[in-house]
Amino acid sequence: MTGNARKTPKARALGAELREVRENAALSQRKLSSLATVSNASLSRYETGERVPSSEDVASIVTAAGGDGALRDRLIDMARDAAEPNWLAAGAKSTHKELTTLIEFERTATHILEVAPMLVPGLLQTADYARTVMAGLPTEELDMRVTTRVGRRDVLLRPGAPRFDTLIDEHVLQRLIGGHSVMGHQLRHIIAMAEQPNITVQVVPSDLNEWHLTLEGAFILFEFPKAAPIINLEHFRSSAFLYDEDDIRDYIHAADTLRQTAMSPTESLDTIARYADKMEAQ
Repeated sequence: MTGNARKTPKARALGAELREVRENAALSQRKLSSLATVSNASLSRYETGERVPSSEDVASIVTAAGGDGALRDRLIDMARDAAEPNWLAAGAKSTHKELTTLIEFERTATHILEVAPMLVPGLLQTADYARTVMAGLPTEELDMRVTTRVGRRDVLLRPGAPRFDTLIDEHVLQRLIGGHSVMGHQLRHIIAMAEQPNITVQVVPSDLNEWHLTLEGAFILFEFPKAAPIINLEHFRSSAFLYDEDDIRDYIHAADTLRQTAMSPTESLDTIARYADKMEAQ
């Protein structure tokens, strides 16, 4: 389906991919639109996810920018159902699409909320922690992924940075990812990042004796100035992006409830500091 996409997750992901293709070719929107015989206004809307391009327009844009057949076919496939409200990116081949999508959402969001029951949130990870989490990847890919992961956190430090709130399960602070030294440095890094006025860290106590949201799994809420919020759910071999209004409302309500059970920001940072002391004493 082409036409107005209301900036659905897949339409925005496709737009980010098309912009990346254009930028890699060092072309302006106006120049590429001329080469692809697509109006400049249409190309602009495609890149922001406001509209879904037809298969013909995708083919013209990629070809004009010098993209190969594999890239053209992949983006044409993305365009086919990009107007659907929710999106499941499944399989190993979805890794690049998911990363491009997350970077696009982080770049354009005004507020990011991450619930982290298993690992330190990606935007707060150190290079050594990230490298340990991603161990097992081929060396070249590992280096690229770690560099990208660390670079992504700059979105929280730039002028006009989004507000970032995270709810981290207390168990995450105790897991020896990379050993005592790596984990101690990681915990100190969280404390340092939390000094930024736009970053709030809360810890969910591990001794709660009732069900709470972190037991359901990790998720990220992205809120934007001129588009509906999007939820990202990440799994082992797949990632889902939710856009449906009822889904978004339920997740926002659940996150608000979880905040009530979490430690205050001050108490949370004191708790993280205590765990860091323990790691550093080993």
